[in-house]
Amino acid sequence: MPSTKLRKALRAAGHHLSPVVQVGKDGVSEAVLRQLDAQLAAHELVKVKVGTESPEDRFEAAERLGEAAGAQVAQILGRTVLVYRKHPEKPRFEPRDAG
Repeated sequence: MPSTKLRKALRAAGHHLSPVVQVGKDGVSEAVLRQLDAQLAAHELVKVKVGTESPEDRFEAAERLGEAAGAQVAQILGRTVLVYRKHPEKPRFEPRDAG
């Protein structure tokens, strides 16, 4: 989990986002993980919708998404998961690492 201050900023920024990745009847599959990785590389903060037909519940799906993508889950609200991974070159929410 990100720090409280960072999580608050991520939740505020994520409020207006639309889900761009969808977990369906196959659960968290390789295709979903590839799509999430591409979206995180492009946007840094992504909303994922966990469909009702998913074999995993929203908490299991969120944990698998975060672990597999090397990302952090900023929020789980209903069936929507907010996933964050710091951009290596142009981070929007955290300062760049010196070095």
